[in-house]
Amino acid sequence: MTEIIVSTQKPVLDTRPLRHRVGLIALATDHTSEVDYARMLVPQGVGLYTARIPYANPVTPETLRAMAPELAQAAALILPDEALDAVIYGCTSASVCIGDAAVTAAIRQGKPDVAVVTPISATLAGLRAFGAKRISVLTPYSVETSRPMADLFEVEGFGLDRFTCLDMDDDREMARISLGSIIDLATQAVAKGSEALFISCTAVRAAGVIAEIEAAVGIPVLSSNYAGAWQVLRLLGDQGAAAPGRLMQIGLAP
Repeated sequence: MTEIIVSTQKPVLDTRPLRHRVGLIALATDHTSEVDYARMLVPQGVGLYTARIPYANPVTPETLRAMAPELAQAAALILPDEALDAVIYGCTSASVCIGDAAVTAAIRQGKPDVAVVTPISATLAGLRAFGAKRISVLTPYSVETSRPMADLFEVEGFGLDRFTCLDMDDDREMARISLGSIIDLATQAVAKGSEALFISCTAVRAAGVIAEIEAAVGIPVLSSNYAGAWQVLRLLGDQGAAAPGRLMQIGLAP
């Protein structure tokens, strides 16, 4: 029998394997957000740690709000008893339907005092960093699911020049919208005079074609995951450009 030798030399432990660590709460059905955030955050030295929560289509205000009770436990399961620099909630429409304050409070039950980033809070911060007042919006959702978002932008003081939805109700199909279609649909969704375009939904793969859309429409473009990555990096003190596009060139508004 081979002898197993116990080393007498103890290893030196680093404080952390990586300088920063960020949690992501993703939907059980999600195909896109992990891929997007890994592409934009991990090369910047950010560890990305994901928990998934139960979710079942169709995408409606009711099914979105049903995720709220799962948020605290999901946050607590990301590196239990270890601090995170931030937690991202990977659902734009649920952030609107549940409410950012409620999402933040629930996540902090599982990870006290952590910085919480939602796609809608990041988008609002990005629009304000640009100084945009009038915007166009493209969502993949139904009218019913889009309405709370339109109402929120108006409450937050933004003028909606055009709000376009694709009337889809399955986030797995939203993740399959081709990149070419995203560019074409985004180009058509911009109203004359708008100062920025927001493409909603963490399932939609718009983060990978932001520069192409901006070249087509001539104004800043934000998507859910793109804005989320930008806000996380700025909160971590990273002022670099983790992806092409205008938002990655600027900092958070004072």
